[in-house]
Amino acid sequence: MLLVDRNLESALETKAMIEEEGGTAAAFEADVTRESDCESLVRACLSEYGRVDVLHNNVGIGGGDAGPTHLTEDAWQRIMDVNLKSVFLTCKHTLPVMREQGSGSICNISSVAAVCSVGIIAYKTSKAGVNALTQSMAIGNARYGIRVNAIMPGLMNTPMAIEGISRARGVRREQLIEERNAMVPLSAQMGTAWDVAYAALFLASDEAKFITGVVLPVDGGQSARIG
Repeated sequence: MLLVDRNLESALETKAMIEEEGGTAAAFEADVTRESDCESLVRACLSEYGRVDVLHNNVGIGGGDAGPTHLTEDAWQRIMDVNLKSVFLTCKHTLPVMREQGSGSICNISSVAAVCSVGIIAYKTSKAGVNALTQSMAIGNARYGIRVNAIMPGLMNTPMAIEGISRARGVRREQLIEERNAMVPLSAQMGTAWDVAYAALFLASDEAKFITGVVLPVDGGQSARIG
């Protein structure tokens, strides 16, 4: 497993956690909004492991997002670069390797915001783009034995989500958690990062060998309520 982060310390921290559990991993520093870095990370994976079996795209930001009359061009571009361009670039440089292998699995982390009516347009648009890109690449690479899927997480109880939204809205964490829990049909409880991780593990596994082009909600029924 090659752990890629623009902050090497974060990748090394995750590496240490994996090794404490008896696993092995390598850490690599890269900014996936830069094409040269995406080329380098694929080369690093090939150098370390000799192949690329799974690509998991899990980056995303929403800072500075707003409605169409208040959103700045810089904020729009930054969100698009991180959330959508990065998926394009990593896939662009990983797919040739997987095609040569005749196999591979790609999982892109989208968001239920892609199908919800939300007031922040850049994040929603970028994640809708991830869904479209996923399905296009799934069809375009199926004949090479490559599977491409996406996951749409719903409301999650993660430190980044809760702390960030709490600060942005100026509300207490406890109030925000209560509000978000009430919006989830399944047991009125937000999901956790593990819920998304387990879905990604399944999609990467051989048990999902006949699944491609799927955009899977992991949202406690939130998208079913939307319709």
